[in-house]
Amino acid sequence: MTADREPDVVLADHGTVAEIRLNRVAARNALSTALAEELIGAAEGVRELGARAVVLSSAAPGAFCVGADLKERGRLSDAGFGAQRLVFRRAFGSLRDLHVPVVAAVHGHALGGGFELALCCDLIVADETAVVGLPEVRLGIVPGGGGTQLLPRRAGYGTAADLILTGRHVPAIEAAKLGLIDRLVPAGHDLATALEIAGQIAANSPVAVTNARNALRRALDTDLASGLDIEDAAWRATVFSADRREGVRAFLERRSPIWP
Repeated sequence: MTADREPDVVLADHGTVAEIRLNRVAARNALSTALAEELIGAAEGVRELGARAVVLSSAAPGAFCVGADLKERGRLSDAGFGAQRLVFRRAFGSLRDLHVPVVAAVHGHALGGGFELALCCDLIVADETAVVGLPEVRLGIVPGGGGTQLLPRRAGYGTAADLILTGRHVPAIEAAKLGLIDRLVPAGHDLATALEIAGQIAANSPVAVTNARNALRRALDTDLASGLDIEDAAWRATVFSADRREGVRAFLERRSPIWP
C-alpha cells in the first residue's frame, strides 16, 4: 500500500471483537493481489489485538466482494497467475486459520472469491440485499478459495453441485433456505447483527469457545464414534480449566464472569 491511497483492508478494534473490513470500495472489493496481501496482514493483526471474536465486513455499498479482480488477471502471464495463486491461498487460509470465531457480515453481491471469503467464516450473517454464488465455471475456471470443499460441508453435495456447476446467483431468501447463510436480517443490519453475535461469543469463556469450535470443525471429517471421542477430549480440556471454576463461581454469586 502506498501513502497516497486508502488501505484495501482495515483492521478495527472493538475491544474484545476485531473487525476486518474490506475497503476497496471503488472496485466493490474485487480481490486483487494487494487486497489479498493486506487481508493476510489484518488476520495476523487480530492476535495482537487480543480479540476473542472477529467480524469480516465490507465498506462498499451494494457489495460484500464481487470476486477476483478480472482486470488485474487480464494482465497476468501464466507465471503471474501462479504467483498470485500462492498469495490467494495464504489469504483465504489466514481467515480459516484464525484462532477465534469469525462472523461474516454480508450485503449485496458476494460472488466467487467473495462468497468463498464468507464461507471461510464460522457464521454468515446476510441482509436481504445479499446475492451469493460461485460463477467460476462461466469463466472457464473453478472455485479456488475453498468453495468446492466448504460449500458441500455447509449445505450438502446437491446444493453445492447446483451452485458450482451452474454458476448461478442465489438471492438472500433462497440462500437462507438452502443453508448458504446462517442468519437473514433486514437490509442494512448485517454489520450490526454480526457485531452483536461476535460480542456474545466474546463474552463467553475463551477456553470453552476454543475447545467447542475445534470439536465442531473436526466433526466434519470423522465418523460419529470418533467425533464423540473428540467431544469428550474437548470437555475434559475445558471442565478442569480455571474458566470452568470461574464460570460456576460467577453463576453462584450472580455476577458476570471474569475469565482467566
